[in-house]
Amino acid sequence: MADPSEFAQQAMQYAPQLYSAALRMTRNSSDAEDLMQDTYLRAYRGFATFSDGTNLRAWLFRILTNTYINTYRAKQRRPQETELADVEDLYLYKRISGLDTAARSAEDTLFALFTDDEVKKALEDLPESFRLPVLLADVEQFSYKEIAEMLDIPIGTVMSRLHRGRKAMQKALIDFATERGLLARTAEAHDDV
Repeated sequence: MADPSEFAQQAMQYAPQLYSAALRMTRNSSDAEDLMQDTYLRAYRGFATFSDGTNLRAWLFRILTNTYINTYRAKQRRPQETELADVEDLYLYKRISGLDTAARSAEDTLFALFTDDEVKKALEDLPESFRLPVLLADVEQFSYKEIAEMLDIPIGTVMSRLHRGRKAMQKALIDFATERGLLARTAEAHDDV
């Protein structure tokens, strides 16, 4: 059993070597620093289980490698993260593309009148607690269960936030339509029927 009070004295001498390996693994200095921090934290927590007289350097490298692998696997399980500005409006594209214009519902016709920027603005203006579920469900097509696991919230909360987020987006898009004078035309068209 190693004495935790001696951890810094014994383990820190390997920091340059560990950082070099971390940099090779991550190919990014910021990620390498994060990996080093996680490695030393795990090593410190488990130092009491380290056997004196064994190879401390090898033990630290094993922790570094396992930490990197676990981080890599966790990133693979997460949805791909992209900047909202880079996201094409897949939701509207999927809803509108392939639809015959004569067979469009009133809702689809209304959606066709909005620009991508207006839809992105409506989405960006949502509070994060609503925006993430809307993006994951409507753009990335994840199930409620998958979203609940990703965000670590109950399925009922996912459903509630989706409902509220969609309603807030609907209100924002109605405001855009009203500003552009499209809402009055749509209402007049329904009155003629």
